[in-house]
Amino acid sequence: MALPPMLASVIQWLRAGYPDGVPERDYLPLFALLRRKLTGDEVAAIVDALATSGDSASALAIRTAIADITHDTPLEGDIARVSARLAAGGWPLASPSRPQPAAET
Repeated sequence: MALPPMLASVIQWLRAGYPDGVPERDYLPLFALLRRKLTGDEVAAIVDALATSGDSASALAIRTAIADITHDTPLEGDIARVSARLAAGGWPLASPSRPQPAAET
């Protein structure tokens, strides 16, 4: 199944930021960073796309990192390192983003 254009763009940014693949040490901060901008289903779709393009060991490591996000908090330095790497690959750090719902009054 094809990814929606916005998610396909995220995959392109990830591949530009990590042309040799995402190192395992960056999985946790990367997916924590993605969770700040994307829904859980969108992150899962990206994980599926990345996992199908790599080997089974990488797919398992990616899925483990996603599970770890709910239990561990990555260090801010790790998130900053991953953010800088993605920015160098053209990641628009202000997007993709979701419109924020209007505050209830």
